[in-house]
Amino acid sequence: MYPSEYIHFLAHFHGDRDYFECHELLEDYWKKTDPKNKDSVWVGFILLSVSAYHHRRSNFSGAERTLRKAIMILKLQSDSLTKLGLNKVDFYHLLNRQISALQKGESYRSISLPICDPALLEFAKKACEQKGFIWGNESDLTNNSLVHRHKLRDRSSIIEERTRSLKTRKSSE
Repeated sequence: MYPSEYIHFLAHFHGDRDYFECHELLEDYWKKTDPKNKDSVWVGFILLSVSAYHHRRSNFSGAERTLRKAIMILKLQSDSLTKLGLNKVDFYHLLNRQISALQKGESYRSISLPICDPALLEFAKKACEQKGFIWGNESDLTNNSLVHRHKLRDRSSIIEERTRSLKTRKSSE
């Protein structure tokens, strides 16, 4: 009923709070199922994860800017939120509270998405448990490999792809 990538996204979002992994999971899924659609619900969730990642690192302006983009997309995808087992009214309230916290410069606090489908909640909690995470755990702010993950990863393939893309653009000019 729900894509496994979405269930694993929820497990990470509510378990180990690895927002970088949340981004990776849904980006791969988005590219397979709805490529090039920048208004896809998956892009909205990707941006939500990126915002939480920035907020945890005290990058308030980046977190707010990214969250505003996520909100715009997620409002366009209102029906999809319901189909994905979320209470959209509570979800929008949560997102607006996050914007307010960012504007006030409030420290990061873990959030939980308002899952209203009991079956989805059970699937996501089971996936969380299978990964060895505890559902609803607060983010471990002392875990540098979690908090600063983008700085610690191997970026060679990304750099290669950018170089290849730049060469392609230049040769077509």
